[in-house]
Amino acid sequence: MSKGKGLVKGLRRTLQTFFAKPVTVEYPRVKPAVDPRYRGAFAFDPEKCIACELCARACPNRVIRLKWEKGEGSGAGKRRVTEYRMEPGLCLFCGLCAEACPTKALAMTPRYELATRRREEAGLVAFGRQER
Repeated sequence: MSKGKGLVKGLRRTLQTFFAKPVTVEYPRVKPAVDPRYRGAFAFDPEKCIACELCARACPNRVIRLKWEKGEGSGAGKRRVTEYRMEPGLCLFCGLCAEACPTKALAMTPRYELATRRREEAGLVAFGRQER
């Protein structure tokens, strides 16, 4: 009689799984909800950036390249970003760069669709403030 207990337990589990609601999401039509702590694509705000380069130094893979110049006129002595480049193909998405940014100019968003047709399109390239 003890040999049949394992069979009954297995059949019970199989039936429970068979009648359970499926967990599959029809991805292109239905977008899955992501956790608020999810680390997805990056967002860069050049207006907030003070060109301190802390994000580039915090990155373990050195995927961030930053070019800056000294301001002139009323903002003399202050740095301003002229070019900000990031290579997401080499990124670990660890979030250390976003945590290091004192002005929160770099942030991680919940966007997860990062596929592109060409490698050049994958990089985050943002230019600094424009002269008015």
